[in-house]
Amino acid sequence: MKRCFMRFYAELNDFLPPGKRQVTFDHCFFGQPTVKDLIESLGVPHTEVDLILSNGKSVDFSHRVENLDRISVYPVFETLDISSILRVRPAPLRKIRFVLDVHLGKLAVYLRMMGFDALYSNEFDDEMLVEISVRERRILLTRDRGLLKRSDVTHGYYVRATAPSSQLVEVLRRFELFGAIRPFTRCLSCNEELAPTPKEEVEGRLPPKVKEYFREFLLCRGCGRVYWQGSHYERMKSFIENVRPGV
Repeated sequence: MKRCFMRFYAELNDFLPPGKRQVTFDHCFFGQPTVKDLIESLGVPHTEVDLILSNGKSVDFSHRVENLDRISVYPVFETLDISSILRVRPAPLRKIRFVLDVHLGKLAVYLRMMGFDALYSNEFDDEMLVEISVRERRILLTRDRGLLKRSDVTHGYYVRATAPSSQLVEVLRRFELFGAIRPFTRCLSCNEELAPTPKEEVEGRLPPKVKEYFREFLLCRGCGRVYWQGSHYERMKSFIENVRPGV
């Protein structure tokens, strides 16, 4: 049996048992596994990792671990410039779009409320989520660590929080999206973009009091849902303003 010395940094410790957090620990292994396999065997999805050092030198996921190697594993760097070092993750996506697993339906609605493209269906199984993420170059948001360990997934994030409002703030912070919030531009139901529409075009679908008191409407060209600035709008507006200070 061989052993190496492992150290995980910052939020990667969320995936480790208490005794292995924020410390260097011995890890025993057989054969000559790749550093990716070793990291994921400890419960850390590869999509969370941005830099790996083996004995002080940067390596990629295919690096083979030797006996007595010292392995340091770092998460995605938000501000530190490590452009001269070998990063193990693909370049960030130019356009931020999400696909969410079955446990994150409320978060999907909140992201849409903020104007972000958030694809969700409770009929998406794991295979479909991975396929959509890869084919459409969407960031996979999930509460399932195993899903992020799939080799096909290149852009994914494990959502730590359990309350939907906290999940929203977490995702906005992680991807630095507070400045990109565009409220009320996307359908909460089907995720399509909304477009201003004349009252005459949707009048037949409006309740009598709405027709009487409101003049401006948004129409979803996808599912046909009509939006106006009623009490629901004021509640959502208040929610959004409470989220913004989360910066």
